[in-house]
Amino acid sequence: MAPLAYLLPGYLLGSIPFGLLLTRAAGLGDIRAIGSGNIGATNVLRTGNKALAAATLLLDLGKGAAAVLLARWLAGPEAALWGGLGAVLGHLFPVWLRFKGGKGVATGYGVLISAAWPVGLAAGAIWLLAAALLRRSSLAALISFAAAPFLAWGLADAGMIWLAAAIAVLIYTRHHSNIRRLLAGTEPRIGEHSPGKA
Repeated sequence: MAPLAYLLPGYLLGSIPFGLLLTRAAGLGDIRAIGSGNIGATNVLRTGNKALAAATLLLDLGKGAAAVLLARWLAGPEAALWGGLGAVLGHLFPVWLRFKGGKGVATGYGVLISAAWPVGLAAGAIWLLAAALLRRSSLAALISFAAAPFLAWGLADAGMIWLAAAIAVLIYTRHHSNIRRLLAGTEPRIGEHSPGKA
């Protein structure tokens, strides 16, 4: 298989909606009808079940990492980049949910960490610092992923730079409603209730 071909298996891995599957299995209904309507860990946390939210976070991280590691094992580092990009696309636009998925933050970190761990860990550290100072998860993610291509420039190679830049563009695209609320001053702080689907 050509490296580009690993975009598809990466997409299929990334498209597994763990947040939706776990909340349904726990009898909590459809996570898309709760809070922001997102299928990620932040919205799962709004159900009040911290264990499910943690499991969603780990599984979303894991599917991004698995897509990279599997492609690298089968076909090398270039295929790993395509597999990682596919995983993020799958989480954002899963075919099973009519292409309406999550925001891609956890899956994006899983991809970055497995593709070039210094870049992924540094991006995660930036998220933690920004979240602690600004108390807005979405803003912390936006800052972190905006920094990722520059981190890749200093800590990795050209392939990692384009992957980090592509993920950043996708993350920003899916955070358009959050960006509007941030500009309007209505984005909830960490721990506050989401204003709803947008």
